[in-house]
Amino acid sequence: MRISTTIFLTDETISPVRLARELEERGFAGLYLPEHTHIPVERATPYPAGGGLPREYARTLDPFVALAQAAAVTDRIALGTGITLLAQHDPIALAKQIATLDHLSGGRFTLGLGYGWNKEEAADHGVAWSTRRELVADRLALMRALWAPEPTAYEGEYGYSARASEVWPKPAGGAPRVLLGGAAGPKLFAAVAGQTDGWMPIGGRGLSESLPVLRAEWERAGRDPKALQVVPYAVLPSAGKLAHYAELGCEETVLQLPPAGEDEVLRVLDAYAEFLP
Repeated sequence: MRISTTIFLTDETISPVRLARELEERGFAGLYLPEHTHIPVERATPYPAGGGLPREYARTLDPFVALAQAAAVTDRIALGTGITLLAQHDPIALAKQIATLDHLSGGRFTLGLGYGWNKEEAADHGVAWSTRRELVADRLALMRALWAPEPTAYEGEYGYSARASEVWPKPAGGAPRVLLGGAAGPKLFAAVAGQTDGWMPIGGRGLSESLPVLRAEWERAGRDPKALQVVPYAVLPSAGKLAHYAELGCEETVLQLPPAGEDEVLRVLDAYAEFLP
């Protein structure tokens, strides 16, 4: 099983360049970065994990800029988002960013998508909360049209469309791997099966119960059972936990690093190295 990492990179943490080099030298499989454009001070939305919102949420680096730095100083590690808040993006501009990053990195990019939890942040982007799932599906479909090998028009239902256009570069292999994050449930699993390459369950809890449900939905959608990818995300590891994921058929797990300075992050990386295959 491949062992990747995620971290809230901020203006106060280890740099993307130093972290990427250390990950590659140690043999880790990848680096995934989260996204928040801003955190409104007057916020009614509760933090999903409970308690006060951690400091790093308001200080996150732009994941695409940070991953571009990581790509420039590495040759092997995978690069991804966990997660991109697609409803908050102009999909035409984002499709160009993603294609450029994937092209320049040699096809190493994974697009981790999600619906978000912060209603005030989304509202500042003009997102109507009740339609966020539909917005994500619509904008992903538009991006896929732009990545198509031939000029392909797309007529969206939520404010974005694109006429048939020449647009280059294309992502390596035609499109990046797309994974959808979120809690298990019928709506999420229908979206995973209908729109993406797999699921990023945050924390990885309850997979024994949820995976059979997802696999059944995947097969009902006519998808190849062997093609489903499940990548437990933001995991605090133990040998038993990782062995359990491997038994369930997970080929990659993403471990959570602390949003800390260089010394602390490297100490944790050294501890996590014992889990490398």
